Amino acid sequence: MVGIRTQDLRKVYTSSPPFAAGGGFGGSASAGKRGKQPKTEIVALSGLTLEISSGEVFGLLGPNGAGKSTTVGILTTRVRPTGGQAWIGQHEVWKEQVPVKRLIGVVAQRPNLDFSLTAREILLFHGAYFGLDSVQRTKRAGELLERFKLSDRADQMVRGFSGGMMQRLSIARAMMHDPKVLFLDEPSAGLDPQTRLLLWEIIREYNESGKTILLTTHNMEEADALCHRLVIIDHGRAIALGTPAKLKSSVPGGFLLRLRFGRQSPDLLEQLRALNGVREVRANDQNGADLYADRGGSLIRDIATLASAGNVDLQDVHISEPSLENLFLHHTGRSLRE
Repeated sequence: MVGIRTQDLRKVYTSSPPFAAGGGFGGSASAGKRGKQPKTEIVALSGLTLEISSGEVFGLLGPNGAGKSTTVGILTTRVRPTGGQAWIGQHEVWKEQVPVKRLIGVVAQRPNLDFSLTAREILLFHGAYFGLDSVQRTKRAGELLERFKLSDRADQMVRGFSGGMMQRLSIARAMMHDPKVLFLDEPSAGLDPQTRLLLWEIIREYNESGKTILLTTHNMEEADALCHRLVIIDHGRAIALGTPAKLKSSVPGGFLLRLRFGRQSPDLLEQLRALNGVREVRANDQNGADLYADRGGSLIRDIATLASAGNVDLQDVHISEPSLENLFLHHTGRSLRE
């Protein structure tokens, strides 16, 4: 049983600004002669500390650019951190890379399969890399091909596989050497619903054998269905941590009503706050408001009455029940998909 731990993990990327950015024809001639452009710093992680128990399915939830893939990159020895430490089991990742690599299986965000090989060959070669003898790897490859419903295409070149088939094969390859810790970076991105459900079933089975699984996702349904615990990340920081149920229950009132008016005013917002069951009201732009409440549809009549009394046009109401999406919106003011 192997867990994962990070302490004050930081990563800053540097890159040159786009061509002519910040200068153009009005730029300094002396700056051009010096030949060096200033570096742009992009903070991907800003002091991320996590403790993931052995045998846990743990999720990193957040929008694109939140720092999820960078975290996985550091933990799997592919990205060097700017600061902080990370451990897989008792091994510090960047000081003991070889033993760490023996413990982990990694599925990247995009399939990186060798198109000159068949599905079976990809699994067999991967098993050989990790020291499985010919009998072990042949047996293991056959079992995984069957489990991932790839047996009928096992001896065909993967260049003709669909995206979903490539993703299934990528996960089978990561499991080939039976790693103690499995990293899945956006595992169900682009998959059809049937393949997604198959993948979820396989992830649960693998976890039940005692394996630790860390997955990144911006799919709230996936996080809710699979994760024992999860952390919501934004701009490289952890903004909420806990079980899916606990996190959802932390949203004030649970229900979110997103309102769109012809116009709104501070007086209208104050009147909305006074409604029975409303826990919190936030203006989300000049003509909108978010209401967090302990009830949903039954509030619409009261809201419409207030709007009518104030000669305000209520143009749209969207109600959502307690969800991880609402939690993220409450903490950041924006959607996970933005």
